[in-house]
Amino acid sequence: MIGILSYGIGNVGSIQNMLKKAGAASVIVETADALSACDKLILPGVGAFDTGMELLNRSGMRQALDTAVGAGKPLLGICLGMQMLGTRSEEGKDSGLGYIPFQNIRFQLDPAEYKVPHMGWNYVAVTDAGDPLVQGFAGKQRYYFVHSYHALCDDAHDALMLCDYGYSFAAAVRRGNVWGTQFHPEKSHRFGMALLKNFAEVC
Repeated sequence: MIGILSYGIGNVGSIQNMLKKAGAASVIVETADALSACDKLILPGVGAFDTGMELLNRSGMRQALDTAVGAGKPLLGICLGMQMLGTRSEEGKDSGLGYIPFQNIRFQLDPAEYKVPHMGWNYVAVTDAGDPLVQGFAGKQRYYFVHSYHALCDDAHDALMLCDYGYSFAAAVRRGNVWGTQFHPEKSHRFGMALLKNFAEVC
């Protein structure tokens, strides 16, 4: 069973609907006990970094999440949920979860050429076709983005997908049993469904 963390921020209903279309069972969790009972976890999020961390820490699920990840349970962070997997963000002052060593930086772009936030559909390139999250993927993958900050990985091998918006940035990250996507798979039609299906069945 996949547990979708509901801590006051994130598109939990949309994620659950896409998982259902992908044939995966899920439950929305709001307590530490419910989180601990799940086999896999999804951390959604939209909005500001410090707000997300504050709400997660206040939810009573932070310690249970740390324990679950430490025990090897698969975790997928989405959008702000991915950014929270890192150590910090230029957007705020709070520390992130620290599961993957990266910081989040604001896009450094010429405003005359590129709008921030980066919003809409964009193509990505997979860096490791052997990773279970992208198993069976072929051809160009296209996903829906809405963000002003992106991950800057300490180790380039942690970037599972790259996207180009003025320059190349990490569109997805992974380390061990933890994955994150900057894009919204729940809004990315068949591409997002395939990714969530892999998380449910392969990761």
